[in-house]
Amino acid sequence: MKCRFCSSELEHTFLDLGFAPPSNAYLTESQLIEPEKYFPLRVMVCDHCWLVQTEDYAEARELFTPDYAYFSSTSKSWMEHARQYFKQISEVVDLESEGFVVEVASNDGYLLRNFQENGIRCLGVEPAIETAVVAEGYGIDTIREFFTEELAQRLTASHGQADLVIGNNVYAHVPDINDFTRGIKALLKPQGVVTLEFPHLLRLVEDGQFDTIYHEHFSYLSLSTACRIFSAAGLRVWDVESLPTHGGSLRIYGSLVDADFEVTERVAAVVEAEEGLGLSRLSTYLEFHEKAQLIKNNFLSFLLEAKRAGKRVAAYGAAAKGNTLLNYAGVKPDLISYVCDAAQAKQGKFMPGSHLPIFPPEKLFNDSPDVIIVLPWNLKPEVEKLLEPMVREGAVVKSLFPDFQLPSGTALKNID
Repeated sequence: MKCRFCSSELEHTFLDLGFAPPSNAYLTESQLIEPEKYFPLRVMVCDHCWLVQTEDYAEARELFTPDYAYFSSTSKSWMEHARQYFKQISEVVDLESEGFVVEVASNDGYLLRNFQENGIRCLGVEPAIETAVVAEGYGIDTIREFFTEELAQRLTASHGQADLVIGNNVYAHVPDINDFTRGIKALLKPQGVVTLEFPHLLRLVEDGQFDTIYHEHFSYLSLSTACRIFSAAGLRVWDVESLPTHGGSLRIYGSLVDADFEVTERVAAVVEAEEGLGLSRLSTYLEFHEKAQLIKNNFLSFLLEAKRAGKRVAAYGAAAKGNTLLNYAGVKPDLISYVCDAAQAKQGKFMPGSHLPIFPPEKLFNDSPDVIIVLPWNLKPEVEKLLEPMVREGAVVKSLFPDFQLPSGTALKNID
């Protein structure tokens, strides 16, 4: 395999998670008796450009099927994140006079609604039909295709170039990151702005966030590498923000190379932090596997202790990161009875690989389990607020981070 960006031969393994089904391939009851497709989940690192990337096995169209079941609007905190972004970007980009906004991977229209409600012309690009239909129900024009340079050229011809191109949590999901980036360039006006949000590789490495790795994430990006990719496509990054979302993300601001934007001091500061952590040293990546194993083993030991103690354990949030964790740890319904999720598209289905049944959140309140594992740990504060009545009755709420992120040799805390 060669690097997705610089085409160098890949020789070094960052993390090997064994075999797993696609993290969003939720199963119906009838599918439980059918063969389930698994792919190797191995992540490599390029020692030339330091792009971390999954080994090539699954194609994007096999992972992002028409019934891809992720709906951004089910999270209240993410909806608020979108509202705040709209307020902030409106001060950066003048959209009041015939402005045009394109969002790539627009999902169910959770973000573009803010622009639409303020009379700003917008267009979504979303290949997953179920989420695109929801967006269209809100009156948001949506192109049901994968974003490529060729599509960008067609959109430029049919809709004109964009003042703002948005891509939240999509940059890591594209198999051909060079083609995608050239598409952004083709779509931008000469003084247009692109903002991309993606999980920060620095946070993944420093905190051991191995569960954010799954087949749908083809790349894991540092700011340094993102700047290289932008430069190769004729773009440049001129500002960056560190965000708490998804366990620690970056929002980068970019434009054409000759656009009138000065590079802020924050860009150099983040690059310096990445250098300080060792993201340009091979040893940093080769040591990660041991950290991931420790966290996984702590989690699995906790579940085994809970079972021996007769505790009833359930989970909240049928998230992709939860599927990576459950499959890597080999968890089945004997250790976690079920998962609850607010997304109706997931309810009544089963988690891929582990086959945990998925129910509406009301089941937790009716069933009153002793322990609740929040699988999307980045949403733990939001979920804890929802489960507050159960906590008052004695339920224990845990998540992979920070509860099982313990130093080697540290005894597990008693679940009571």
